[in-house]
Amino acid sequence: MTERPSGLKNPQGAVRGLGAATLSMEAIVLLLAIVPLSVLGGERKGLAIAAVSVGAVVAIALCGMMKRGWAWQAGSVLQVLLLLGGLLHWAVAAVGVIFGLAWLYALHVRRTILG
Repeated sequence: MTERPSGLKNPQGAVRGLGAATLSMEAIVLLLAIVPLSVLGGERKGLAIAAVSVGAVVAIALCGMMKRGWAWQAGSVLQVLLLLGGLLHWAVAAVGVIFGLAWLYALHVRRTILG
């Protein structure tokens, strides 16, 4: 079977853009989650806010590092850590699930386009 070209002029750039866009949207949602966590966070709201803040900073940093191959693995680790953040507050896990699924889709597109 012959491999079909993706039709993209710069497939690596397109894939990097998808990864960066996913991480930047995740960072925005994490930053927007700080205020509700401060009001509804319960007894571990300080830790939950710290985890969300660190996650947002890491996501923003990874946006600029998508040219490096390890950034994709680091993005996957970020998603797992957000899921574990559900131990602090369920809302952190909810963000982890939503963006974990988006990240899985980005990884699927990357594998499909770049092989």
